[in-house]
Amino acid sequence: MPRVSQGGWRSGGPRLRAAVRTLPLTLREDLWTVARDPLPRMRWLGRLPHAHVVLAAVLMGWLNAVQYEGDLGPAALTTALVLAALQSGAVVLALSRPVPAWWLSTLALFLARDAGPLKVSHAPLWSWSIPGIALHALVLFLLALRVRPRVAVEALGFSLLAAVSALAFMAPVPDHSIPPGAAGPVLASSAQDVTVVQDAVTLTLAVVVGASLRARRVARTQLVEQEVLTAEERARRTLLEERNRIARELHDVVAHHMSVISIQAQVAPHLVKDPTDELKENLAGIRGNAVEALTELRRVLGVLRSEDALADGVRHTPQPTLGRLDELVGTVRGAGLNVTTEITGEPRPLSPGVELSAFRIVQEALSNAIRHAPGAEVRVAIGYRTGGLTIRVANSAPDGPAPPSPGAGHGLLGMHERTAMLGGELATGPTPDGGYEVTAILPAQAAMPDDPGEPAP
Repeated sequence: MPRVSQGGWRSGGPRLRAAVRTLPLTLREDLWTVARDPLPRMRWLGRLPHAHVVLAAVLMGWLNAVQYEGDLGPAALTTALVLAALQSGAVVLALSRPVPAWWLSTLALFLARDAGPLKVSHAPLWSWSIPGIALHALVLFLLALRVRPRVAVEALGFSLLAAVSALAFMAPVPDHSIPPGAAGPVLASSAQDVTVVQDAVTLTLAVVVGASLRARRVARTQLVEQEVLTAEERARRTLLEERNRIARELHDVVAHHMSVISIQAQVAPHLVKDPTDELKENLAGIRGNAVEALTELRRVLGVLRSEDALADGVRHTPQPTLGRLDELVGTVRGAGLNVTTEITGEPRPLSPGVELSAFRIVQEALSNAIRHAPGAEVRVAIGYRTGGLTIRVANSAPDGPAPPSPGAGHGLLGMHERTAMLGGELATGPTPDGGYEVTAILPAQAAMPDDPGEPAP
């Protein structure tokens, strides 16, 4: 044989020996535990009260006791009751501690086999009665619902090995009522072999069904967790996109002011007669800082707009203010929405950030009304107050169901972001008449974040 083949044959030896050496430790970790493991909630199993399982265990236990009494005789009634109680109790215990319950049920296998002289003609070669096999199968099923498939297979293997071991070391006493030379023992032996296979298949099916239901439950749980993570990631991405959009819009406002500062600093020396060198130096520093800040703003904007598909002409369009409110309302009316406006207080220019955010909030509220409330009447109220601006956009109930909206659902998020950025307040929600209302209170000047304030005297 070639050397490569010999190496191939020998390569599996160390792995096999290592697996054999670690097998006892693995079995001990898997099956030698008394940890509590409550019955999981499942779509169909979760609705099954534990009382029903207990009732089934009691009923099968009674049938089991009757079977044992028939096999062991009337004198062994106490033994039959004890055996039935052990196996039924194992089922009840499996509701909370499946591994100890499986040990108890397996121990009952030996005790049932060694309880007394069984007649071959009445007792199958297997160690338990039919109710006993059903109870142990139920224990294995409840075990497989909670533990890993490997542990369930180990428990099944030990159950089969325990029954066969009890059979080998504790042979039944033959029934002398059968005449010598009769064909009864032969037929009984064939029936016993069939019974062994049937019982083994029953236990195996219990483990397979339990493991399959557990795998389905685990897969469903993982799917729910993945859906939650996906929703959180989608919300986070939506928030970042909306903040990028706000940053792009506010860039134009800030860049305008920085440009004005730069120009004023450049022109200021020419407006003063005989300016001093110190004044010229300070104004040159102001202009230099303004130009540097403007350059940094443009660089950041380039990063934010790296994936923006808007044309350059649209990007550099002046940002809208409340002065274009009539134009916005006219566009919405052209789309078929009945809009009325109301302006209270004395209109006055506000800071560019407040003007831009106010316009965007009204624009987004009207867009939501078009998408979600077709045929509704919309009322836009703008209130100029001493400390700021109040915006209220309310629509009545729609005439009919709204068609599916292709939007990404960023509107309310954008409103909240703009209001929070300015230090204002926003309230949104349905109205008693079936409509929807958006109310925003914006300060006249945007709030400065983390303002340390003036030092205390």
